Amino acid sequence: MLYQNVETSVIDGESLPWVPFAPYADNVLLKYFKLDPIRGEWIVLMKSPINMQLPKHHHTGTVIVYTIEGSWKYKEHDWIATPGSIVYETAASTHTPEVVSTGSSDGYVVSLVVVNGDLLFLDDKENIVAIENWKTSMERYLAYCKQHGIEPKDLTAFN
Repeated sequence: MLYQNVETSVIDGESLPWVPFAPYADNVLLKYFKLDPIRGEWIVLMKSPINMQLPKHHHTGTVIVYTIEGSWKYKEHDWIATPGSIVYETAASTHTPEVVSTGSSDGYVVSLVVVNGDLLFLDDKENIVAIENWKTSMERYLAYCKQHGIEPKDLTAFN
């Protein structure tokens, strides 16, 4: 594709399914917008129920999280991200996300997440037990679409 063919575009979120974050948490839902194999970037909406903890993980690249609804934090930090806040996670950071209840949402936290690189999931001894990236996200998305008879979109396309 030549750069002249890349245009400003919009991705219709209503046309994309909420995909369970299996095998980690079936009650955490992901809506994939872009899975970029060139830059290793993935853009996703994440919906997590109140009072749950996601697996501890290590980032190989940067992550930006914009909180839309609800509140969350990292077990390792004393701040709480609330609606309208942005969390910038540096490459090589390690943390354990926790959804917290502040009484201001309907039972979920919804956030827009832009991930560069891999998430390395760790056990209690800091051993890598799983890797998540644009490719594993694509595999999860395509499997979900196939299982539910949904025509998948090309989430790697630039327009």
